[in-house]
Amino acid sequence: MARINYVELPVTNTAVAKSFYEVAFGWLMSEFGPTYAATTTGDVDLGLQGDAAEATPAPLPVIEVEGLDGWPAKVEAAGGNVVRPIFAFPGGRRFHFRDPSGNELAVVEAHH
Repeated sequence: MARINYVELPVTNTAVAKSFYEVAFGWLMSEFGPTYAATTTGDVDLGLQGDAAEATPAPLPVIEVEGLDGWPAKVEAAGGNVVRPIFAFPGGRRFHFRDPSGNELAVVEAHH
């Protein structure tokens, strides 16, 4: 079953944002390069995207699915619009789409 497993926030300074979430909520965050940090609990995790070229303008909910390849067609058939085709990133593979209201979301392949 598809489920939200991740939310990525655009941040202006990854180190400052990482420190804020660690201090305010006690979350442990791993660094994935100079502009990205994330919790890695295996539940619903939070990513901090500090690279303006990669960041979305609003929080990016990420939906986890089994077998990624057929999902772009399902999303488009339901009325969504794929805005970034399937691509590889350090956590696996994903694609981005906009729902009929214009919200950007991502779909990532489940890892077991």
